Amino acid sequence: MVTTEPDPFDAIVDAPFDSALSERYLVYALSTITARSLPDLRDGLKPVHRRLLWAMRQLKLDPGNAFKKSARVVGDVIGKYHPHGDASVYDAMVRLAQDFALRYPLVEGQGNFGNIDGDNAAAYRYTEARLTHTAIRLMAGLDEGTVDFIPTYNGEEEEPEIFPGLFPNLLANGSSGIAVGMATSIPSHNVAEVVDAALELIDNPHVEHGRLMQLFQGPDFATGGVIVDSPAQISAAYETGRGSFRVRARYFAAEAEKEEDREAGIERLGGGQWQLVVSEIPYMVQKGKLIEQIAQVIADRKVPILEDVRDESDENIRLVLVPKSRNVDPELLKESLFKLTDLETRFSLNLNVLDATRTPMVMGLKELLEHWILSQIDILRRRSQHRLDKIAARLELVEGYIIAFLNLDRIIEIIRTEDEPKVLMMAEFALTDRQAEAILNMRLRSLRKLEEMELRQERDDLLAEREELQKLLDSPARQRTRLKRDLANLRKEYAEDTAIGRRRTTIAEAAPRIEFSMDAMIEKEPVTVILSARGWIRAARGHVALDGEFKFKEGDGPAFALHAQTTDKLLIACDNGRFYTLGADKLPGARGFGEPIRTMVDVDADAQVMGVVIFRPRGQLLIAASNGKGFAAEMEELLAETRKGRQVVNVKPGVKLCVVREIAAEHDHVAVVGDNRKLVIFALEELPVLARGQGVALQRYRPEPGGGGLSDAITLRLEDGLSWAMGGESGRTRTEKDVMLWKVARGAAGRMPPTGFPRDNKF
Repeated sequence: MVTTEPDPFDAIVDAPFDSALSERYLVYALSTITARSLPDLRDGLKPVHRRLLWAMRQLKLDPGNAFKKSARVVGDVIGKYHPHGDASVYDAMVRLAQDFALRYPLVEGQGNFGNIDGDNAAAYRYTEARLTHTAIRLMAGLDEGTVDFIPTYNGEEEEPEIFPGLFPNLLANGSSGIAVGMATSIPSHNVAEVVDAALELIDNPHVEHGRLMQLFQGPDFATGGVIVDSPAQISAAYETGRGSFRVRARYFAAEAEKEEDREAGIERLGGGQWQLVVSEIPYMVQKGKLIEQIAQVIADRKVPILEDVRDESDENIRLVLVPKSRNVDPELLKESLFKLTDLETRFSLNLNVLDATRTPMVMGLKELLEHWILSQIDILRRRSQHRLDKIAARLELVEGYIIAFLNLDRIIEIIRTEDEPKVLMMAEFALTDRQAEAILNMRLRSLRKLEEMELRQERDDLLAEREELQKLLDSPARQRTRLKRDLANLRKEYAEDTAIGRRRTTIAEAAPRIEFSMDAMIEKEPVTVILSARGWIRAARGHVALDGEFKFKEGDGPAFALHAQTTDKLLIACDNGRFYTLGADKLPGARGFGEPIRTMVDVDADAQVMGVVIFRPRGQLLIAASNGKGFAAEMEELLAETRKGRQVVNVKPGVKLCVVREIAAEHDHVAVVGDNRKLVIFALEELPVLARGQGVALQRYRPEPGGGGLSDAITLRLEDGLSWAMGGESGRTRTEKDVMLWKVARGAAGRMPPTGFPRDNKF
């Protein structure tokens, strides 16, 4: 007989692509949200963490038992409960064991489980693990009918739906995860504070959010640090379930002599020298990468007042920051590092969790605690009902044993003589099937006289316990009282005066941020700035003689030389009217020929530098072009923040900027000399102050071609007169005191200068 395979194309179903895609993606999204990324608010765990702890419990890895290989745990988890990759399961297990990742670790690791530097854990064949006391607390009650058990993915095993323990794991250890279209980010908190807030809510269900925040201060990270937000900001974040916190490293110098130095993290070294010590870093920041980041900041000279960073950590963190000099302001150094490095980070709060119906929801603190308290009361009732069922079953047996003792001789006779003693016993003494079976299974040694007294006492105890449990089940008030008592006992174990319960993160609102500029962090040193004719710039240390011999490349020569400080900014003017800004501290040293200025700022190829001036706050410059137009400009208006500079003078074709001079505070007049060797002097107040433009006419020239243009301009004090160098080797200066002959209104043609005025028409 010939059998034909079914045609696979017969199984194809025609369906719109968009609807088929959306249906499948929705299934994937729901799976990611409910079974992977979001924690359950009742036990604060995701499925992978819950399955890890359950598998370890099944392996009897209690705190008092020996460690077992992590590979054994991971194998059981992926084989029985969690059909995913071994690497992801082991990574989750490693995180549960890291005391710098979890505030209250749930796994105790033996071997290399990674470190705060960012190094990975050893492979799972090398490490060993067992549960912590906190994990046992979280799983307490699993054998007492408190939660439902569900089949595993292959139906061969069972696993708990949640863990019933009273430990408030969701807030105590926090959680983070990214699902599809939503995410969660919950910091860790102090258990004692969580319990205090829960107790307040049990006593007063209508409690105000502000009262809860008095008890529940905010995050308590495993790595400590300082939260510097205001109480109002923290409270607002927990009221809505969304917000963020600024977390800073802690500066603390344990070996400092003075209390204020210890708290500020300052270690005195003698001779006025000091260094800063960081003892705690923000949560989730890897120490190794943080040190690299600070070192890069030093290399890039973003914090010039910082000399070096050293890692002197052992089991405790100790980062040493060495300032450039002892005169550096410690607060300025701290603030600059907070701004430029991960010594300050931001941790987001997004209280997005799965409620008891597996529905994702963003909750505020009060709503979250309400749901958790309701779940714990439900667990308490289920535990009580389970115990009642156990008592009823035991009472049935105890009553049967008592009947047997009261009629012991007859019972023995029936057992010895009857072929079916069970049936006759049930009929004669009104026993149930379980009671008769239990009597027949009794050992002879149990027939002591004392046993009857013990059974009667046990029955009385069970009846009393049943009565108490029934009262508990019938009274919501008793349930709340029992929960409060259990929470109070839990709080003792995690109290503020215990090693594990002590608060690690300080919540202290920071002072207003210090506004600082990079200039404030530059160490002030004298330099001599040298700019060559071909545009090569350098800075020699110290103030050397400006008329000294400087070396230049072949074919190059001097153009500008001036004394400055490393804290100064240089205004560099080009003949196309564009101004650029360079920091004196950024200039190359003078051991070589320097560097082309075009590598530092974007100077046009055909533009020539025609002026270099040191920036002075509230200072002014006299600016003039070759066509005789000019104006005064505030130096603040000329500063350029980018390489492209700032266009200040609008020059027409054929016109070039040719004069840039600083206006001294005592000067009151302007002197202008033209190519035609005519001089005018007019009042400085006639010169407008502009931020940009062509300016106004300073001197008038003949309109025909070759009629001349501006040669030079300068400001002066009229009563001091006009001075100029005599030239030659004498180095003498001549001064013309009486210059009233040349004082006219701005824009005049002028007249020939005094006898002896330089032939090059330059002041």
